[in-house]
Amino acid sequence: MPTFLDTTGMTSLAIAVCDRCKMKKPYVDLRPDGNSPGLRVCGDGCWDTLDPYRLAARKTERINLRFARPDTPIDGDTGGIPYGGKVLE
Repeated sequence: MPTFLDTTGMTSLAIAVCDRCKMKKPYVDLRPDGNSPGLRVCGDGCWDTLDPYRLAARKTERINLRFARPDTPIDGDTGGIPYGGKVLE
């Protein structure tokens, strides 16, 4: 049975079909879907919000320490024989 859609007072008299529920709706009530912008869906439970897992991955932060410890000892003691050195007796 045909359904009458009252389009009085609307800017457009066009009638469209929702891509999800396949119901007739006024064209001004349809909007692009959040995940698939090529679909025109109604707001009566057919519209999906943007899925955050489809977004690009976040960039990692580069974190440097403010007062990092040096790799060599500060007191001047080398701690032994340097590599490639000769032992003097």
